[in-house]
Amino acid sequence: MKNIIHFSHANGFPASTYRTIFAELADDYEVRHIERIAHDSRYPVTQDWPHLVEQLVDEIGRTYEQPVWLVGHSLGGYVSLMAALKKPQWVRGVVMLDSPVIDGWRSSILRVSQWTGLDERLSPAAATRTRRTHWASRDEAWRHFHSKPAFARWDERMLSDYIEFGIPQVSHDGSRSLAFDRRIEYQIYRTLPHTLGSRLARGAPVPVGFIAGTRSREIRQVGLRATRRATGGHVEWIEGSHLFPMEKPIETARAVQRMLRELERPA
Repeated sequence: MKNIIHFSHANGFPASTYRTIFAELADDYEVRHIERIAHDSRYPVTQDWPHLVEQLVDEIGRTYEQPVWLVGHSLGGYVSLMAALKKPQWVRGVVMLDSPVIDGWRSSILRVSQWTGLDERLSPAAATRTRRTHWASRDEAWRHFHSKPAFARWDERMLSDYIEFGIPQVSHDGSRSLAFDRRIEYQIYRTLPHTLGSRLARGAPVPVGFIAGTRSREIRQVGLRATRRATGGHVEWIEGSHLFPMEKPIETARAVQRMLRELERPA
């Protein structure tokens, strides 16, 4: 029987966007996921994401009969780690893909900036409020995203799956719309947890690994002090931005495999 990875996606990118990575992992692991976190009205987006964590915990408890590996990118990494804090007996370990833990004075600044609204200007939140939601065809969606510098760096298989599953066809004329509600995407950015660092002050109850992008703006903003403490130094770097899984899917899958093997070794 294969070990199970439950994968959690980044904000705005449904899980099937990562199919190229899942395919690379499939020889050794059974990979499962929630397609769109936060789109079930039973689990609304609120400060520090307690209901998003509850959604993942409920999925684990309902679906699996043995402890599972949790792997997540950005939003998904944070939710995975918080789920492990809540139910460590259900989790073998966590691998976070560019989800740096915020602590100390940075967490205080985040709390204040969320209260004042300053965080909206320092994160992608503002852009999500007015982002385009409709395209006349698949080709138009492809041209739109491929022309953007951030998306132009993506592996074309990842961009193709993002368009297929993140912007699905919605009518007979071939037009397409975002599958991820931009209002929910905005709220997720505005409610980023600022208490996680303090909850990890004594370490994590399960093995944790971290894979970082060398050009990640998020890591430059947050730093890795709290992350290194939570992971016990299990940190690996991949050349790329915060979205390195989309830019380097094969390298990302191999790094996840290496990290899982590393976390399996006795301390």
